Amino acid sequence: MARQLGFDLPVRVALGRDDFLVAPSNAIALSMVDAWRNWPLKKLVLTGPEGAGKTHLTHVWAADSGAQIVAAAALDNATVDALFDGPVAVEDVDQIAQDIDRQTALFHLHNALQASGHPLLMTGVTAPNLWRLSLPDLQSRVDAAGHAALDAPDDSLLGAVLAKLFSDRQLTPRPDVIPYLVTHMERSFAAARQIVADLDTASLAQKKPVTRNLAAACLDNRG
Repeated sequence: MARQLGFDLPVRVALGRDDFLVAPSNAIALSMVDAWRNWPLKKLVLTGPEGAGKTHLTHVWAADSGAQIVAAAALDNATVDALFDGPVAVEDVDQIAQDIDRQTALFHLHNALQASGHPLLMTGVTAPNLWRLSLPDLQSRVDAAGHAALDAPDDSLLGAVLAKLFSDRQLTPRPDVIPYLVTHMERSFAAARQIVADLDTASLAQKKPVTRNLAAACLDNRG
């Protein structure tokens, strides 16, 4: 049987407030982000496993506060100079733990925002006291921030996340696919994102709809 070539089509990821799926595992973090006008010291650290919704929640906050969003790895003196005049979100701060230049830039940004009274949101995977930033003055300032944690998903949230991921890729799985995946897949947001991507590719290549059998085959291939 001829196989259809798979193409990497753009994935239209919905990052609006109405698209954020609220569950017990993220409700507290959402409420803390929503209360940004009352953050102690005008700063908050948002953490959670890969794919848990940190980027989505960061975009929700940016839309509400007018914040600019920047990756920690992209910080330098020129970037920091352009960020002093309003709220800022810095993503993946834990990834610059050994990059003294990026940490120095974030340290200066932090101090400038504190002086001007603008809020700062920082994100990472683990709790901030585990980031072990090599610039002690920056680590101490991170430790002083409030901390909102996104937890691993329960069944209902994992199912909702899968449904959203399928929708982002314009896929309509058979009704029994999502319950099957929730029961049999690794229980993480990162795994959900990968299995949906695998099913998208397999469905295109095999010219088949997204069925339970196709889901089972993809899970078996992931081993």
